[in-house]
Amino acid sequence: MPRISGGELGSRRVRSPKGPNVRPTAGRVKESLFSILLPRIEGAAFLDLYSGTGAIGVEAASRGAARVVCVEAQRETAHAIEAMVRDFGIAKVVSVVASPVDRALYRLEGPFDLVYADPPYADAVPLTLFRLLLERRLLADDALVIYEHAAKRILPEIPGYRTVREEVYGDVALAFFATSSAPA
Repeated sequence: MPRISGGELGSRRVRSPKGPNVRPTAGRVKESLFSILLPRIEGAAFLDLYSGTGAIGVEAASRGAARVVCVEAQRETAHAIEAMVRDFGIAKVVSVVASPVDRALYRLEGPFDLVYADPPYADAVPLTLFRLLLERRLLADDALVIYEHAAKRILPEIPGYRTVREEVYGDVALAFFATSSAPA
């Protein structure tokens, strides 16, 4: 069972819904991610797309994000995240949207400082997601978009973005993007 690794909720267990639709981010990857994000997380608006267990979004809240939105298409899984958020007493910070990501992006209000996207590895790179983040003006000027994917996948150029960092942890990779217009 995954755990929250840091912040005020550190060591709390995250119940993972059963089934093939949920693939929790490995603890080592999550800890590395939040070590990288540490200088940016306090007070940030954080968007967790393809939330699964909700562990990434809840971790962001635990570490000081001011606003977290978790988007999960599977209703049962989204309800499990909502229950965890209530149990942890963080409902004022974390909200859950039970909707496919592409639809949710039309309903969300930005800007977000940090966006984490962890779609199913077998899916194509979600270029529509990246496009909608820009078109809907959901990103802060200096936002980072973190895309988790299989390490063996070669990412295409993503219009409107530039890669600022890449990390590989065994079979998992994290690609960090800034918008092309963001300061270098």
